Amino acid sequence: MKTVLSGIQPSGQLTLGNYIGAMKNFVRLQDDHQCYFMVVDLHAITVPQEPAQLREQSEAVAALFIAAGINPEKSNVFLQSHVPQHAELGWLMTTLTNMGELERMTQFKDKAAGKESVGAGLFVYPSLMAADILLYNADLVPVGEDQKQHLELTRDLAGRFNHRYGEYFTVPEPYIPEVGARIMSLDDASKKMSKSNPNPGSYIALLDDPKIISKKISRATTDSGSEVRYDPAGKPEISNLMGIYSQCTGLSLQEVQDRFEGQMYGAFKKELGEALVATLEPIQQRYRDIRESGEIGRILAQSSERAREAAEFTLTAVKERMGFLPRLR
Repeated sequence: MKTVLSGIQPSGQLTLGNYIGAMKNFVRLQDDHQCYFMVVDLHAITVPQEPAQLREQSEAVAALFIAAGINPEKSNVFLQSHVPQHAELGWLMTTLTNMGELERMTQFKDKAAGKESVGAGLFVYPSLMAADILLYNADLVPVGEDQKQHLELTRDLAGRFNHRYGEYFTVPEPYIPEVGARIMSLDDASKKMSKSNPNPGSYIALLDDPKIISKKISRATTDSGSEVRYDPAGKPEISNLMGIYSQCTGLSLQEVQDRFEGQMYGAFKKELGEALVATLEPIQQRYRDIRESGEIGRILAQSSERAREAAEFTLTAVKERMGFLPRLR
């Protein structure tokens, strides 16, 4: 089986965009791939985090992975910090990375814009992301458009290592599903739905109360006119909402358009809110069951043990090729 690796940061609440764009695909991939799904807490601390909140969010994200349908018997769900080989290979990859490559990263430019002081971790974290992927010799990496640049760096570093030290790393390929890969903000369809958006009305959090979900959808920005028609260029706001409805119901975009032909935005938004609640309520209940049972601790421990075993095999081989003296046991 091909190996898949992906991770989500435990900063802020996971959103509908995380579920549709990432987690639903994780669930599909686990049946015929070897999967590693991480809570990337080491990446989260590239910006300041409040310790208690980081602990809570890390466990919450892991529990939501399971609640969304990831089977811990098939997939490895673990915290990045529980596998110390990530940090060690991250340093080795940093030494192979050129300053110019990091300076070109648009995410760093965006996050650093307007700040008087920027941590070095934010600058070099693409090297750690490369290590995350290469540590398991991943074949496929589910990524959004905003992460493709980082994956290209990973591919470059894998090729650079292989050229310098001999063929070892698999050069990973992006996995970008054609549908549902990018859910946009509810208040501006030109921007990706993001848990870091300061306006809570711009996103649906996976743990939002049903009444909150309905209210956010009713207030979502729509285009001029009232026709429910899929036209990303001419009607981006309603097209984004139609995409969400399609993902929640399984209807094609054409079927959604046909269903609401002749109806106005109000009727569509009402049904969309109901569809979202029907989709998220079972996930929310499973999440509560997992957190209350304390089962997530056992799942994380077992998965991280398996991940450490695979990671240590890779790290040992990499260090040997780079010329490090092996540690006597």
